[in-house]
Amino acid sequence: MIKPSADGVAGLNWIRSSYSSNEGPECVEVASAPGTVHVRDSKIKEGARLTFAGTSWSNFVPFAASPT
Repeated sequence: MIKPSADGVAGLNWIRSSYSSNEGPECVEVASAPGTVHVRDSKIKEGARLTFAGTSWSNFVPFAASPT
């Protein structure tokens, strides 16, 4: 994991995926809050964000991590 960045507006601490780089297009950050997980593109911090219920995120992560 990479050092979290603070988001003053929402008060969320964002953590960038260890698979993300500053040069590549795959830049994802996540932030957790009580009962939810937030996801955004680290290059477009003020852009669209996704919010998942904690249980939905828990179900998604193993699916995303599995090899194709």
